[in-house]
Amino acid sequence: MRRWIALFALAFFCPVVRAADLTERMAALVERKSPAFGNAGIHVVDASTGESIYALNEHEFFLPASNAKLFTSALALEKLGADYRFTTKVLVAPSGDLVLVGSGDPSMSGRVYPYIRDLRDKKDVPRADPIDELAAQIVKRGILRIDGDIVGDDSLFPWVPYPQTWSVDDTSKEYGAPVSALSVDDNVVAFLITPAARAGDHASFSLSRQVEFLTIDHRVITGPRGSSPSIQLRHVPGSRQWIVTGSIPLGHATVVEELPVDDPAAFAAVALYDALVRRGVAIRGRPVAHHRPQGTSYVAPAGSEVASRQSPPLTELLRMMEKISQNLHAELLLREVGRVRRQEGSTEAGLAELEAFLKSIDVSAEQSAVKQLDVRMDDGSGLGRNTLVTPRWITQLLAHEYASQNRDLWVSLLPAGGEDGTLEHRLCCVSDGGGIHAKTGSLSRAVALSGYALTKTSGTLAFSILVNDFAAPNAEVRAWVDKIAAALLE
Repeated sequence: MRRWIALFALAFFCPVVRAADLTERMAALVERKSPAFGNAGIHVVDASTGESIYALNEHEFFLPASNAKLFTSALALEKLGADYRFTTKVLVAPSGDLVLVGSGDPSMSGRVYPYIRDLRDKKDVPRADPIDELAAQIVKRGILRIDGDIVGDDSLFPWVPYPQTWSVDDTSKEYGAPVSALSVDDNVVAFLITPAARAGDHASFSLSRQVEFLTIDHRVITGPRGSSPSIQLRHVPGSRQWIVTGSIPLGHATVVEELPVDDPAAFAAVALYDALVRRGVAIRGRPVAHHRPQGTSYVAPAGSEVASRQSPPLTELLRMMEKISQNLHAELLLREVGRVRRQEGSTEAGLAELEAFLKSIDVSAEQSAVKQLDVRMDDGSGLGRNTLVTPRWITQLLAHEYASQNRDLWVSLLPAGGEDGTLEHRLCCVSDGGGIHAKTGSLSRAVALSGYALTKTSGTLAFSILVNDFAAPNAEVRAWVDKIAAALLE
């Protein structure tokens, strides 16, 4: 009997000791935080129960950066389902036009699905081109002449290419590519620069898709062997012209820069036009885009179907999005939820559906019909500068998903410390199944890490670490955040 009492007491006492231990370790790390690290919010809970274990500024609002993708992923899983797929079609319209009808599919690119770790080192993995696949189907149907135009139709979503709070600088980078229901190659063109055989000569270049769309003013010179590459990109406002200057060292590996396209539907039409011409198809018209202005109703294009392509299942789209933090995937999935649930593929409709979803899972005793959520989302990716969340809300979302029937799937979507995605070189795994599975986030004034710590002694912990308004370099703040996450595993 005494032995039984002793064992019961030990089982009850150990978690209390571990929690106190963890609190002390976290407090010590926070106390040693440099003033240059700005403001931090931390919340750690037992993933199975939601019980709070450590808290610092957990009710304060923070800019979450790409941690916002956690909300988009959870919403898409809940409202679309793990097996949801997009279908992109090509129609021959009564007018004679060939219409490529956008479906909101994020996977119309050379990306390899399912996500593969270290894909850049695997040369034998086949990479399909969805546009070539569609062109091949069209020719196989015996269509060798088109009397109308090649139309890129993205009218399924209203034509609002950028969420309102994205900065102008964002839109000139590949991570801020415009959002369109017809998105090909992530709406960017890869610009590959290779040094010449002699220093001082112009470097050579090629494009990932050799079509006439962007105008490249190429001025890169081959520099001395052993020097550092220095490439500058400048977009000429109001045009499709890019000026590329700088130098690439003699003997250096190819440098890849990615340039966003201004009109994804027009770019898709040009790509399909080119793929058909290469197959010997005679085209009387030209590549054009069809957009739907905001505030107008959607009218589906009419015509007979001559080709189609289905996307991978939603789970694989989400895994790619979370592992590499792909912004366009997030924005398209948010709009698709709005379209399916509220019959309008807009950011606003998606955010309205997100708010309803979050209210349905809010376990706060303070929640009432008039109380606002501690989540203020502006977009699906976290690139918007007005998105604000509290660490408490992120851990609440994480605990909710951990308790769902999708638990194993959900955790598998996130980057694994020291293993893959944006955590490939951070937070290396611990033996015996311990480790960090978490979403990273980084903006000019925000560093974030939220996810799960799979500990060997305390089960699974859900955590959120948000740091804003710092003066220190991002790398230093990330290193401190990693120390806090690692402390959860000790």
